[in-house]
Amino acid sequence: MNNTVPTRVTILGSGTCVPSVKRSACAVMITTGRSVIVFDLGPGTMHRLTETGTAVTAVTHVFFSHFHPDHTGELATFIFANKYPDQTRRTHPLTFGAGTGFSAFYNNYRAVYGRWIELPPDLFTVLEIDANIEAVTELADFTITTVPVAHNPESLAYKLTGADGRSVVYSGDTDFSENLIDLAGGADLLICESAFPSELKVPGHLTPPEAGTIATRAGVGSLVLTHLYPECDQADMEAQCRQTWSGPLILAEDLMSIDL
Repeated sequence: MNNTVPTRVTILGSGTCVPSVKRSACAVMITTGRSVIVFDLGPGTMHRLTETGTAVTAVTHVFFSHFHPDHTGELATFIFANKYPDQTRRTHPLTFGAGTGFSAFYNNYRAVYGRWIELPPDLFTVLEIDANIEAVTELADFTITTVPVAHNPESLAYKLTGADGRSVVYSGDTDFSENLIDLAGGADLLICESAFPSELKVPGHLTPPEAGTIATRAGVGSLVLTHLYPECDQADMEAQCRQTWSGPLILAEDLMSIDL
């Protein structure tokens, strides 16, 4: 691995399905080596990418945590944007990865949009990952490790180990998960959903103390709380998380960047 190339994390969307000027829906960009990796394509992702100065054609990989619209809402338009017929048209490969059932999910989109969301086979690969087991995928500049988490049948949490050996874990949507704790063990950064404050806990999502417990048990370097519903803006999310986590803590905001 090239140990001189830094890994950078940029929060593209820190929000949810609820429309917000402040927060786009879920998306995180990680750059490492020559790769530009995006996790989830919630509504607003391409706008945020543009604000960072990143063209959609620069993205090399997109990984989906699960298939809910606030995580996949720009799938069709993202591919369509890569077909724009001028000098910005995609010229290097794009890989889409997601859990069990993604090939059928994508083919259903193709049944609706047809050739408008089809790229040449030499430029487009679909990677379907078994969402029932831990899986490791070696790619050019990084390694992806996935585990199933407690949200949807296809839900995955991801650990990216970059070209510099640094590691980032993206929880996706999940309830409390021993798998996530194991995956995040010793990671430099855990980007963890914390959808609602403690008093509004709902099944399938985490609260700040639960996210803090996961980070503490995993021994991560830093914790980022994201996927924040509007109710989170009315609560002291940091104080709630501090009940269980004493390490470096960041409340996600759109367009913030973190260098590892």
